[in-house]
Amino acid sequence: MRREFLLKNRALLPLLIIILLVSNVLIGQESVIADKKINKEVGKLLKDKSIKSAFEFIDAIENETEKDLIKLTEIPAPPFMEAKRAEAFKNMLVEAGLENVSIDEVGNVIGIKKGTDGGKVVVLDAHLDTVFPEGTDVKVEKKGDTLYAPGIGDDTRGLSMLIANFKAIKKADLKTKADVWFVGTVGEEGLGDLRGVKHLFREGAVKIDSWISIDGGAICRVNNAGLGSVRYKALFKGKGGHSWGAFGLANPHHALGFAIKEFTENAKVFTDEGAKTSFNIGRMGGGTSVNSIPFESWMEVDMRSVDSGRLNEVEAIFKQSMQTALEEYNNTGVDDEISLELIKIGDRPSGELSLKTPLVQRAISATSSFGYEPSLTRGSTNGNIPISLGVPAITIGRGGVGGGAHSLHEWWVNENGAEAIKLALLLTVIEAGLDK
Repeated sequence: MRREFLLKNRALLPLLIIILLVSNVLIGQESVIADKKINKEVGKLLKDKSIKSAFEFIDAIENETEKDLIKLTEIPAPPFMEAKRAEAFKNMLVEAGLENVSIDEVGNVIGIKKGTDGGKVVVLDAHLDTVFPEGTDVKVEKKGDTLYAPGIGDDTRGLSMLIANFKAIKKADLKTKADVWFVGTVGEEGLGDLRGVKHLFREGAVKIDSWISIDGGAICRVNNAGLGSVRYKALFKGKGGHSWGAFGLANPHHALGFAIKEFTENAKVFTDEGAKTSFNIGRMGGGTSVNSIPFESWMEVDMRSVDSGRLNEVEAIFKQSMQTALEEYNNTGVDDEISLELIKIGDRPSGELSLKTPLVQRAISATSSFGYEPSLTRGSTNGNIPISLGVPAITIGRGGVGGGAHSLHEWWVNENGAEAIKLALLLTVIEAGLDK
């Protein structure tokens, strides 16, 4: 319904934006304004002939960028199965003229444009993987100006933006002082647990000085804070048997029921107060047939918080709830007993960069220069890792108009989408330092 309204009433978008901005003021949200010195720096760069040339080229290749988007979208990239898309993305960077492109040990694509000074590394990143399982139909369908396909926006649009950025930088012969890495990362979604970016920030890896991710929707987004999360698989095990012949035998599903009740009651009391914290039981499984006592039962649990201390607390509540429920169930008089294994399947650290961080300031200023009201956000993205380590990092939007992310009916419309590409280029060049 929202998509149809936006598409049919595009003329009203400026008015809607004004209404939203006024609403923000009314609820007490202060406008985010960059330092005058930063604004001057951004303004000077926007007047540079080579930057203007790059922007013009981005406009000129919009059809080409759309073809890149469609090509990549139609290459499946299920969790832990990004290799085929990674190879295609690598080849597309090479065909665009980037000479130093490789795929690392975990599957990240890294294209390096050397700087004139060296010694500093600025990364422009988008993730390769999607949330959709193997076998999902990812064929792109175009109706009018709207592209439909699972993953068309999240985050394949980001990958196509990286390619367009490099093409524009090459065409305009832009030289930066720092090395610029164009990176397609694996494992951003779900159980991937940010494995791609974690690998790039592992001990002993090449030092990365600044990180810019493209992920999410609106061009006004400046994500400077990481939403921490921890995820577990709780595995309850028993002997299993026939539902009639072995009736009375300890049942893992029944124990799981005890655990769900114990945890949800305790976690709700905790999350009802204090800094926002959430919990969710997202998946459950186990058992072989309706007339069999299962030998195992499992659930996957996601916990998040804006505060690292509270995240640790809700994790402790989860662990204690599982143990308490296990003991209570085993003391109900069942034959034999159930065992429990807790397997950590996700750990995304939290953190927040100061508003005064130069990269954050530059993102605010650059966003404003394109006529958008910058909005500081907190999210769970690749940026979590560098932010948690104190490395300047932001996540910006892919622009355009879209919806249905993580669903089979995902869609995206190129509504001023080139502006998001230009913004990404501008931020990358500012951070890397333009060499005249």
